[in-house]
Amino acid sequence: MKIWKGMVVVGAAASLALGACGQGGASNAEAKSPAAPATHPISGLPVVPLTITHAGKAHRFRVELARTGPEQEKGLMFRTSMGPDEGMVFPMHPPRPASFWMRNTVIGLDLIFVGADGRILNIAAKAIPYDETPLSSAGPVKGVLELNAGRAAELGIVPGDVVKW
Repeated sequence: MKIWKGMVVVGAAASLALGACGQGGASNAEAKSPAAPATHPISGLPVVPLTITHAGKAHRFRVELARTGPEQEKGLMFRTSMGPDEGMVFPMHPPRPASFWMRNTVIGLDLIFVGADGRILNIAAKAIPYDETPLSSAGPVKGVLELNAGRAAELGIVPGDVVKW
């Protein structure tokens, strides 16, 4: 992970073909236990559900969860495609200002900065592939969500909307 003016700078890129985990041949006792989280076939990261609520309507996504420094530094670099309801979320503990760039990012992304209260602070829409210009949060964030470029506008997602994962 690189630091830029005291803020986290993370590279991004995309191509999600989400995989699912099955219970194949599990006994009744095993079948009643919670299923293991899905794992992305390319990154090996856990895939979790994420919901953005806008004007009373919930938009559901399946996103990779980049928790560690190395996972966040790599992000979605070098990926060439991503499904419309896929993405990656970068949790920040504790919440802090964040700045991302698009180094080694093949496709355009929307970067959604999620405040400590779970509401969207700001959106860096249609970030340009390979651009190293920092894209910063409007304040401390508990996470940053990356979606395909233009997806936020397409769904009417705006600052103030609630994000849960």
